[in-house]
Amino acid sequence: MELHNLKPAKGSVKGKVRRIGRGQGSGMGGTATRGHKGAQSRSGYSRKRSFEGGQMPLQRRVPKYGFKNINRKEYRVLNLQDLQYLAEKHKVSKIDIDFLKEIGLIKQKDLLKILGTGEIKVKLEVFAHAYSNSAKEAIEKQNGTANIIGK
Repeated sequence: MELHNLKPAKGSVKGKVRRIGRGQGSGMGGTATRGHKGAQSRSGYSRKRSFEGGQMPLQRRVPKYGFKNINRKEYRVLNLQDLQYLAEKHKVSKIDIDFLKEIGLIKQKDLLKILGTGEIKVKLEVFAHAYSNSAKEAIEKQNGTANIIGK
């Protein structure tokens, strides 16, 4: 180490603090680095997130489309093949909301609908909020019961 290559430890020397708008002597008085005139030079200016330099913004160029039905009921669906699988795997003859919550298939406030894809080969007692016609027929064909809850 020699005198010509001495330097302070990394991070020990901070850069010069710029004191903006504190008079002409500071070199950053007058317009305080904001340039002359215009919205950006004013106090309290903030650009909208969607501002595109005065061009018509995207969310106004793209047309509105469709609507949200506030009365829509969102169902979690299970098919007959899923019921058959659950009955075989867990060796149960009754499938209800509590059982499905316990195994993690649905959440507390979910509505359940049984659909008719696949086939069912065992007698089951099923409790759900709604059924498709084919699912209800298939369950009852095996001498099972399709109970509607919440009505």
